Amino acid sequence: MDQKQWQKMTAEERLETRFQTWLNPKNANFESPEAQAAYQARANRLIDAIQLKKKPDRIPVYPLLTFLPAHLAGITYKDAMYDYGKAMEAWKKYVYEYEPDVYVGPFLAISGKLLDIIQYKMYRWPGRGVSERAPYQCVEGEYMKAEEYDDLINDPSDFFLRVYLPRIIGGFAGFQKLRPFSEIIGITSLAQNLIYFGRPEVQETLETLMVAGKEALAWLMEILKFEQEVKNRGYVNGAGGMSGAPFDVLGDTLRGTHAIMMDMYRRPDKILQAVERLVPIMIRWGVRDANSTGNPLVTIPLHKGADSFMSDAQFQKFYWPTLKKVILGLIEEGCVPMPFAEGSYNLRLKYLAELPPGRTAWFFDQTDMVKAKEVIGDRICMIGNIPSSLMISAEPRKVEEYCQHLIEKVGKGGGFIMATGTALDEAKPENLRAMIEYTKKHGKYR
Repeated sequence: MDQKQWQKMTAEERLETRFQTWLNPKNANFESPEAQAAYQARANRLIDAIQLKKKPDRIPVYPLLTFLPAHLAGITYKDAMYDYGKAMEAWKKYVYEYEPDVYVGPFLAISGKLLDIIQYKMYRWPGRGVSERAPYQCVEGEYMKAEEYDDLINDPSDFFLRVYLPRIIGGFAGFQKLRPFSEIIGITSLAQNLIYFGRPEVQETLETLMVAGKEALAWLMEILKFEQEVKNRGYVNGAGGMSGAPFDVLGDTLRGTHAIMMDMYRRPDKILQAVERLVPIMIRWGVRDANSTGNPLVTIPLHKGADSFMSDAQFQKFYWPTLKKVILGLIEEGCVPMPFAEGSYNLRLKYLAELPPGRTAWFFDQTDMVKAKEVIGDRICMIGNIPSSLMISAEPRKVEEYCQHLIEKVGKGGGFIMATGTALDEAKPENLRAMIEYTKKHGKYR
């Protein structure tokens, strides 16, 4: 479909087009009619829940995870990041053995080789700063200085390329020596700008990125082969794309937690300008991913909007307006935003009620699911929220009891997907099986 046709379509027509593309992937080569039917049944089950339909066959089950397949397969998290073959086998074993309605693929086990090549500084990862069986650990810092707000606002791409990325990625260091690309205007400015590419440190950066690009491509090809195989066997990937809340981009990765908290008092106007500037970038990111994967589901991890981080007045001023714009922008492009409300969102539910019905699905971590059902259950598909503590340390009976509670209290009337409250690195195999099998057997909408 060309761009002119797309622009003439309504948001609802775009959504239906994306759903049909997802249900009937052109690149699929299903191994049997039964596999195709299973794939479409799983995808339709998810679509029905998102759109709040009252009579899907049952509640979908969606275990959230990061390194859990590696744990179940008995390999280290470092193995999963550095040995692509082991990672793919671990994830296939997980999918084929446990058969979730929706799976999370191995893309979260990012290539450790790639991170080594580029000298990534913002995270520690298995075998690099933490143990081989420990998950990622963010290294917060003030990677954007207070006086650089205007640089971000005026030209985000230039700020990221020449300032921010060289600070968090050693392999980008040479780009600090470049001049802004926006100054290459006309023939007279060519030489004075391009001369910087002759500097040894810039050439070293380019050479590093070429090596990194080859490694990233090798990793991606393994991911794509995995995705193709499991799709052909009838399994559905829950991740079509990613995006972010503008305040989180600013507070998590640029200013850092301490600095952004101070900025809310010292330079509130700069925060508001910056988050507005990030809105179209976040929309474009999610849409580009959805276009690439053919999957309309766009996950938006939410961090600093939780009840315990900021007051309701601060949420209303700094966080919600631009997050809402990103969500509505994705909806307008026919995507399904899937914000992941980490922590508790009990005080934020009233804002979620402002969103159009049947167009988003929200992952909930520690939010009161019964209260959420009362406030937003007629507008938003709810996903969650089995505690990781149950999955890791309880007996299967306790997991089943929690599932039953969610089925009875939250599944009533549709619009619910069974999931863990957080992405798991560990879980008892019997508890994972209890979650999935109990939901499949007893997860009938009431």
